[in-house]
Amino acid sequence: MLARAAHWAIRGYQLTLSSLVGRQCRHWPSCSEYTDEAIGRHGFWAGGWMGAARICRCGPFGTHGVDIVPDRPPARARWWMPWRYGRWRGVETPPGLVCDEPDEAVR
Repeated sequence: MLARAAHWAIRGYQLTLSSLVGRQCRHWPSCSEYTDEAIGRHGFWAGGWMGAARICRCGPFGTHGVDIVPDRPPARARWWMPWRYGRWRGVETPPGLVCDEPDEAVR
């Protein structure tokens, strides 16, 4: 029930306020898409904290680039320690985008 309400609230933001503010997110997918997917995949509590951490990282001095929702919550995350659900530094890069050799990045 909460996850569905959060989905519609995020969707409402995407259709209204997001277009007024402008699409200037430093990450792909955008913070609202990331939060919506995290809540859909991990539930309202865990996904909400993952989304909150992502929004905190998205700023002038924050991270940037490709950042996907992890398949599983962090191993140390517990419901009574919600800050452990979020990744407060760095990004989750998909395995296919990581270069094994330095020369591959130049080509």
